[in-house]
Amino acid sequence: MKVEQISIFIENKSGRLAEITRILGDAGINIRALSLADTSDFGILRLIVNNVETAKKVLKEKGFTVSKTEVVAVEVPDRPGGLSTILQTLDSGQINVEYMYAFVEHYSDNAVIIFRFDETDKAIETLKSTGFTILEGDRLYSL
Repeated sequence: MKVEQISIFIENKSGRLAEITRILGDAGINIRALSLADTSDFGILRLIVNNVETAKKVLKEKGFTVSKTEVVAVEVPDRPGGLSTILQTLDSGQINVEYMYAFVEHYSDNAVIIFRFDETDKAIETLKSTGFTILEGDRLYSL
């Protein structure tokens, strides 16, 4: 039920993001979802990719600092209030969202939200028990 995500530490300067995407593209890595958070000096690029181990390897070979974390992908109706419903469920369960980002599936009426929680297993159980669909990594990597 958990999805592997890679996080890349990057300097906040022109061309670094383009370099990362070129390296991944040259290695045949498909980016399924991403989030970029930055400060004036550096950024953290979070990616869901179709091949985590190869992505980590090729980026590390090029000198990037890369780590792997587990996140949860939840399918949510792509309609007004869809996000609010899931956040209210998490709030009721006293589950803290550390960060999140989303994308819309190209073949359905749902959005997929990627969450990092302080209590991942509790969050998964809470969401499953209230009817939310948790996506397996294999499905997410191939969307």
